[in-house]
Formats: sequence, C-alpha cells, structure tokens
Amino acid sequence: DAYSRKIIGWAFSESLEADIVISALKMAILSRKKINSGIMFHSDRGVQYTSGAFKSILSEHKFVQSMSRKGNCYDNAKSESFFSTLKNEFVYRYDFETKQEARQGIFEWIEAFYNRQRIHSSLNYQSPIDFEYINN
Repeated sequence: DAYSRKIIGWAFSESLEADIVISALKMAILSRKKINSGIMFHSDRGVQYTSGAFKSILSEHKFVQSMSRKGNCYDNAKSESFFSTLKNEFVYRYDFETKQEARQGIFEWIEAFYNRQRIHSSLNYQSPIDFEYINN
C-alpha cells in the first residue's frame, strides 16, 4: 500500500506466471475491509501484469491499472526499496535449507516485523500498522 508502506498482498512462486500476482492481489483485496473503486494498482511491465486473468480481476474491482514507463526504474521506487530492504535486512543474512523455511521466514518478517515494528522515516518514524491506526 503506497499510502502506509504496509505489505497487504504477497505470494511465492517458482515462476513469474500470472498466478503469482493474482494470488497476491487477492490477498491484498481480502486484507482491506473496504475497497473503493478507482484504486490505482501500479506495477512494472511484466507479462504477469498484462495477462487477461489479472486484468479481469482489476476490472472486476474497478481498479485503475498503472504501469511503469519502459526502462524507468524510478516509477517503481517504493517497490524496489521494499525488495532491497527485504533482501538486505533479512534474506541475505540467512542460509535457508528449504523453500518452505524461506517462505516461513519471509512470512514472519513481513507480518510480524515489517508491518508491525519496522519504522519508516517517510511515515514520521512509525510502523505501517501504527501509521494506519493513527491516520484512519
């Protein structure tokens, strides 16, 4: 969520097919109690985001699709920053023995640490959960 930096939908897969982004989008939709039409969904230009199945879900919920300009990494700066943080603060510090161990660790890092405890200077040094609570 670009407003609060809270991770509201995510998924794991060994491929970049549409199913992974559809799963993450469905999780995001379920995580919010109220969804207004006109919400912008921004992504890069990956084929998974241009699939008919994915676009159908966006249309069903009246989301507006936005995509980065070709070759412009700055359009996805918030996402790129999150993935850099995930890798540097968690993934690179551990040698996972199995995919399930990695999946569980990342789940815990996102849900227990990043969303609830990790402070962000862009949120007035609050966690995403605290920021949403105070500002809603």
